[in-house]
Formats: sequence, C-alpha cells, structure tokens
Amino acid sequence: MDSRWWSHALFYQVYPRSFRDSDSDGVGDLDGVSAGLDYLESLGVDAIWLNPVMVSPMADHGYDVADPRDIDPLFGDLAAMDRLVEAAHARGIKVTMDLVPNHTSSAHPWFQAALAAAPGSAERERYIFRDGAGPDGSRPPNNWLSIFGGPAWTRVTEPDGSPGQWYLHLFDAEQPDLNWDNPEVFADLETTLRFWLDRGVDGFRIDVAHGMAKPPGLPDMPTAKPEMLLAEMDDDPRFNHDGVHDIHRAIRRVFDDYPCAVAIGEVWVYDSEQFSRYVRPDELHLGFNFRLVRADFDARDIRSAIENSLAAVDLVDAVPTWTLANHDVERPPTRYGGGTAGLARARAMALVMLALPGAVFLYNGEELGLPNVDDLPDEALQDPVWERSGHTRRGRDGCRIPMPWSGETPPFGFSDHPDTWLPMPPEWAALTVEKQLADPASTLAFYRRAIGLRRAREEFSGSAVEWLDSPTDVLVFHRSGGLVCVLNAGAVPIPLPEGEVLLASGPVLDGTLPPDTAAWLV
Repeated sequence: MDSRWWSHALFYQVYPRSFRDSDSDGVGDLDGVSAGLDYLESLGVDAIWLNPVMVSPMADHGYDVADPRDIDPLFGDLAAMDRLVEAAHARGIKVTMDLVPNHTSSAHPWFQAALAAAPGSAERERYIFRDGAGPDGSRPPNNWLSIFGGPAWTRVTEPDGSPGQWYLHLFDAEQPDLNWDNPEVFADLETTLRFWLDRGVDGFRIDVAHGMAKPPGLPDMPTAKPEMLLAEMDDDPRFNHDGVHDIHRAIRRVFDDYPCAVAIGEVWVYDSEQFSRYVRPDELHLGFNFRLVRADFDARDIRSAIENSLAAVDLVDAVPTWTLANHDVERPPTRYGGGTAGLARARAMALVMLALPGAVFLYNGEELGLPNVDDLPDEALQDPVWERSGHTRRGRDGCRIPMPWSGETPPFGFSDHPDTWLPMPPEWAALTVEKQLADPASTLAFYRRAIGLRRAREEFSGSAVEWLDSPTDVLVFHRSGGLVCVLNAGAVPIPLPEGEVLLASGPVLDGTLPPDTAAWLV
C-alpha cells in the first residue's frame, strides 16, 4: 500500500449534515454519506474528510465535542461509521475525520467535573481557569475576545453559590479551551486517535492546529478588536506559539504506528517560514495553506498565493495543499463576484488549483458550482457567530446549505423531510446533481473531466512549477510533467500559447482564451 497516498490525493470535504439525509429528519447523516459513495467514486475522489460527527450538543455544529470516541445520534452510531469506512474502502476511497483538540464542549464530563470542583483542583487544571481582575474578581482576567464575537471569558458560579473564577473560550462559551500544559490532555487525545485509527479511519484533519499552545502568562492583546474574524487568526497573538510544535510531534509519534494514516492541520499562518514548521518531517503530514482561498481574482495575487504556498513547503521538502472553499468561507462563485462571471471565475480557478502539484481539497457542492445563500431569513440562522456578534455578523450558514440531488423543488432529493436544517433556495432546481449529470456542459461535467484528466495524464506528474512570461492580467505556468496552465484574469481575450488544448473552463475560439477563463495545454 502507498503510505504517501495523501501526497497527490483529491480530498472531498463532506459537511455531513448537508450532504445527504438517510432517516428523513432533514439533517444529513453517515448513512447518507454511504449512499453518496457511488457519486463520489464517479467524481474521482481519493478520500473524504468528514466534518465532526462525534457526540456533541451542536452549539457549533459538532466542533463542541462532548464524547470524542462515539458518534452523535444525529448522524447515526458507531455501526454507521463502520459501514461508511468499509463501503468507502471497497471503492478505494479513504476516510478522514475532523479532530478538535483545542477545546471540548462545556457538556464534556471533564468540564462538568471542573464546574463541580474547587479552584486549583485537578479537574480545573484540565482547562484554563483564572481568577478575575479587580478587587472583587468581577472583570475578565485579560482583554481577549472570542473569535465568534464577545468576550473570550465566562465567569462560573462556584459550588457554594458564590461568584467564581473565569474560564477561557477562544470560540463559543460552550467550547472551553483545554490546558495543553496538562499531560492528561494529550493522554486522552492519544486514546481518541488510536480508537478511530484502530477502527480503520485513515487520518484526521486537525482543527485550529496552530492554537493549542497559549502565550505564557496570557498577556493582554495589544489591540483587542471588537470583532475577530476566523480569517484573521494568522496574525492573532494568541495563536502560533512554539509550544504547539511539541504537541504535533507527540501526535506524529502516534501516527508513526499507523504508517498509512495522514495528519492534516488547519494552519492559519501565512509567513512561509512559520508555516513550514508545521509540516516538518516529525510533525503534520499536510497543512492547509489558505493563501489561495484569500486571493482575489487577480493574476498577481493568485501567483503570489501559489508562490507563497510552494515556498513554505519547499523549506522542509513537504507537500503543498490547495483549496478554494470550505465550511468557513464564502463559496467561490459568490466570492469571485457572483452570477455568470463569478461562476466562470470559479471554474477557471478550479483548473488552476487542479493543475498544481500536491493534495487538493474540494468542498461538497463546489463541483456543482453552488453559490453562497446570503438571503437566509434571520430566524433560520444557526451559526453561533450570529448570536455572539449581537446580530451584526450573519456567520457561515450561507455556505453550508444542503446539497441538491434531484427534482424540481426543495429539498431536491437531499431528504424526504420538507424542512431541511437550513432552507434550500428554489432556484437550485437548475443545479441538482441529476440535472448536471445529464448536461455535458454543466459545471459537474466539467469537474468530472478535470479530475479524470488529473488522475490519468502523465503531464500532471512532477512537483516543479515554472512561471512563463505573460501579460499583467494573465497567469501561465508549466508543470514539470508537461502540463501548461493559462488563466486569463483580464478584461480582453488573449492568444493561447502553442499546444493542444486539453481542457478549458469556458469556450475557446480561434485560439484565443476569453476573460475569466483558464485552459490546460499539452
């Protein structure tokens, strides 16, 4: 078996509650994922990444884990997970899970024990409890704010009923941060890792992989912004501390007992040298580099993002990763301007991404060209960002709408229940899997062709990227296996370089590439 299968894999991110519903409750589940495996196999994916399916009160849609070694009934049970792993493996598809080591749910038995215990107790030492500031301890211990909005500290009532200490939660109040200076914390994580790896899971995406180690002494932030966005974590002084690398080295030692498994870090760090530390040979196998997600549809910005990503991994001879979408960011067709132009640019960027060496991550529905749904009614919003920001930030629900599979009206084959966990827009009737499979000009057909070529053609081999001369608004690079990728991010058509057009994201006429279009040449 290829122990480095992940170095060239195409991962498909499954947001389980939005992929497919098997039990008619309006929420996707694990048996729904199993039911979609034939579709994923035909798309050409090598692995799936499941967002959290562990036991959780769902304050943050599973990123608040109450029992990391069991499946939440919303998604099924351990038997359903075992069925999914077995069925995926039978199709040659790997299965990776989300791991949330920075914090637990406030419903976790450890945290409940901490609330029932006294200050300074062993139970509280698993988390980050501190006395409050001021003579009566009524102010938070420092000026830190939550990533989701509001303070990053919540005061507890002590067992005797008196006002008590404060606990840290960089995210929601129902997500208390763990104290990674406590050896019990890693010991429990190791148990969790081995539990799932022994059941056949092929690896983990590690949530907030740059966040577990806190700055010594928890000093005030120089500037505490009223809103701390997820995408700003790269320059947040509470993250990316040296101690986190000891944690990843300890995690890697567990993975070394499972040589075909992969550890993938969510690393919001943009400095090349700093990022490279996470993917050194004794730490993570892969790290998400989010520069391409954040790049504007601008040739210079896109090239800079690619160069940064390649430079970071080249420092330590690691493998680059590429993604344009996930459950935390606006969907590409909307992010690139919306409408026809936004979709054209999203398709063009897909060709750029798939032409690059390394591992690629697609987000469910990306292959359908789904846009963000930004007009959800207020009462439908579920992301904790909405409440914690005082209804000033609508959160991430717009990129998490369930997948449209078939039919002319919601819920489009996603569920038998008419009321899905987030409402589906009627205009998605034109974007269903069923309709796009029947249309050779559809976005889905385009992705299937692109992925198939990436898997089959020798031109996609080789790890080196050479930039070729091009006009200011154009991007041209040569992959060492022989592929040439051209992106026209300008306003006028351009002549294509010499070569056979293998695939283009839009019409190519008389040897010219229109604006908002990319092409592969050999």
